[in-house]
This record gives sequence, structure tokens and C-alpha cells, in this order.
Amino acid sequence: MRFSCDTNDLNASLSIVSRALAARSPKPILEGILLESCDEGLRLICTDMAIGIETVIPATFTEEGRVVLPGKLLCEVVRKLPGGNCDVTVSERLQTTIRCASSRTTITGFDPVEYPELPQVSGHEFEMPQGVLRDMIGRTLFAIAVDESRPILTGCLLEIGQQELRVVALDGFRLALRREPIVGPQEPVSAVVGGKILGDISKTLNESEDPVAIRVSRSHIQLEIGKTRIVARLLEGEFIRYRQILPDEWQTRISVSRAELGSAIDRASLIAREGKNNLVCFKIDGEELQVTSNSESGDVEERIAIATEGKDLTIAFNVRYITDVLKALSDDEVYMRFNSNVSPCVICPIQGDAYLYLVLPVRVFGA
Repeated sequence: MRFSCDTNDLNASLSIVSRALAARSPKPILEGILLESCDEGLRLICTDMAIGIETVIPATFTEEGRVVLPGKLLCEVVRKLPGGNCDVTVSERLQTTIRCASSRTTITGFDPVEYPELPQVSGHEFEMPQGVLRDMIGRTLFAIAVDESRPILTGCLLEIGQQELRVVALDGFRLALRREPIVGPQEPVSAVVGGKILGDISKTLNESEDPVAIRVSRSHIQLEIGKTRIVARLLEGEFIRYRQILPDEWQTRISVSRAELGSAIDRASLIAREGKNNLVCFKIDGEELQVTSNSESGDVEERIAIATEGKDLTIAFNVRYITDVLKALSDDEVYMRFNSNVSPCVICPIQGDAYLYLVLPVRVFGA
């Protein structure tokens, strides 16, 4: 095989596909990246069997073929090349020579016969803007479980309906839900995608209105983003029936400035993290919210003006769970809804229903 291509194009494509590179695999071939000629130019493929990514860049071939090269080494070599065009030559013994300007590097390749093909996914299909999907992932992914004892919770649930897409994550202590209108498939479908895989997908998406085509089968999800195709295996198992734990009513509701609350909690967390439980306490007293924390190192009290409907209330939370939610938001003002000091707090927008976050409180004596 022999071809030439732009070094920047090759570097960019390697950055994309290498997100599926197996770090340590019993099959050394999976630690490589497949390069092959195709009608559109040079196709690069990488997979660790859980996720596979392929992309195509323009290239001029004088001899067609295919080769698997050590992924990590190839990425490092190409990243350090000077700009301009590079020429790649693969011998019959798979010795691959990369020339760029005055630089020459030779890498020993693997036989591509053993490299696995990416699955062809057929199933329910729809499109949506890349930026919207990226936003939905970014505002929910933090709430997945890190404990592998319940593997299904280490991913996000995608509920795809005819008119709406929901992305849901929960770990037993908090829940994150984002929803957006879409033109979906005729039949509703659900899929649970692993957190690491969703993170890799998010990094491949941009913030534009350009479409991403999504296709879901019983076992895989496929995304087509321009010249890039991502195929990932779905997590197996039944996701928690989260709708049953979302409160329909509230006894207390406050509207509060997200920025003011975030700043108050940041300051309170300096003391809270010195304690054993990392707690912050909210006391709703009329039109004022008191945010307090204390430990052996000292205490903090912050006061914020709020608009209150319903009863006064005192409730405590793990600082990190509240902070994570506020960091995921961009609204100037939000609603916080409560029922009691041992019931979940719901954080939602002042207008609309684009998101909903649920945080379990911590039972505190005297609260």
C-alpha cells in the first residue's frame, strides 16, 4: 500500500478513532489502528470491541491495500510530524515507512486479516443537531454510578420517542434528566449506553447544528457524524423505573439565583469538606435561604434572598451532589421543590421542562 495525505488531516482522524483504542488487551491486534484504502480516500478504524470508530480522510493512492499499525505509537509519531503532506509506504512484510519533509519513521505493522469488522447496525433511526446531543450528554453524565456492583447504572438511559428524546442518569443518590423534542422513529425504543462510551461520543461531537444520525438496535447504537461512524455495544439489563421516584407534588418551592446559590455553596464547602460527612444545610425561612456548614475547623453561614411558596423547611445535603447539579445548569434562576427534610429535592427550570434533577437529602438530627 502506498498513499499520500495531509498530515493535519491524518493527525485529526487519529485523534478521533484512537478514543476506541484498547489500552491493554489479550489480543494485541486491538491495540492497533486499521488503515485501508477506500473509494473516498483513507479509512481509519479502531475498536476495543465495546466501541468502534471509523472515519475517512482524503488521500491519494498509488497502491491500494490495508495494514494495522500500533495505535499509541502511530498517534505519537504523526502528532510530532512537521506540517504539509506525508507519504506512507507499506511493504509486503508490513514494514510501514512514513515520510514528511525531512523526517522518516518506520513502524512494523500487523496482519489486518485478524482485525475485527465493525458491526452494521440496523434498527430505529432518527437525526438531531450535534450540539443538542452533546449538551444533553454533558448535563447528565455526571450522575452515572461509578460503583460496578450495578453495571446498568454506569450508563445513561436513552428513551427515544416519536416526539422526544430523554437522557437519564442516576446513581442512587441523585438523578439527572434532560429532554429535547425530536422527530423520532415510529416505535419508541430505549437503550443504555455506557458512561465512558458516551464521554467519547461527546468529544467527537461539536456544538453546531449539523446533524448526527443515530440508529439503535437491540444490542448496539450507531452514530454517523459527517465522515465518522461510531458503533457501540449497549449495556445489558433493565434500567431503574425512574419515573416512579419522581415526585408529582411539592410542599415547598423556592426560586433562587443559580449563581448566588452556587457561590454560597462553594464557600460553605470549604468548611463542609473538613467535616466527616461533607454536609451543607439549607434553612428556608420566609423569603430567605440560609446556607450553613460546620465542622471541627469552624462554620459558615450564607444568606440568600429567595421567592418562597409553601412551608418553611430545614434540610441537609452532601455538598458534592448539589454542586454537581448547579455546575450542569446555565439558567440564571431555578426552582427547587421540596416535600420534607427526608424527601428528594427536585431542581427544575422556571419555564419549560427541558431538565430535571433530583437529589436525596441526608438525614440530620434536629433538621
